[in-house]
Amino acid sequence: MRKTSASKNVATASQQITEQFAELGDWRGAFCERLRKLINAAEPILTEEVKWGTAVWTSNGLVCALGAFKDHVKINFFKGASLTDPKKLFNAGLDAKGTRAIDFAKDAKVDEAALKALIRAAAAYNHSAGAKKK
Repeated sequence: MRKTSASKNVATASQQITEQFAELGDWRGAFCERLRKLINAAEPILTEEVKWGTAVWTSNGLVCALGAFKDHVKINFFKGASLTDPKKLFNAGLDAKGTRAIDFAKDAKVDEAALKALIRAAAAYNHSAGAKKK
């Protein structure tokens, strides 16, 4: 996993994300950390960044974002509408033109293999789309 660079006085994106999840102080922080590890393990070419105050993973463009809300945790796939979802993980934003998301409640079970496959597909889509533009 690559990390973004930062000056001495500014925390790296990875440090900011770690702090952000720790500050949640409840199940959402632990769940976000679990999903973060899964994202990083699924596709090591992704770069962790902070955009709009949110944890974002990029590779040849935006791939996915992870955030905590009052009663759920959401992973948003920026090009999700272009991805196949054979395990039907997407359960939010289904009417959006480009994005798709997965909302996780407190006791949600995570199909880690299917989620990793979706993350890899999202990164691959970014690279294939970028290659076509060149």
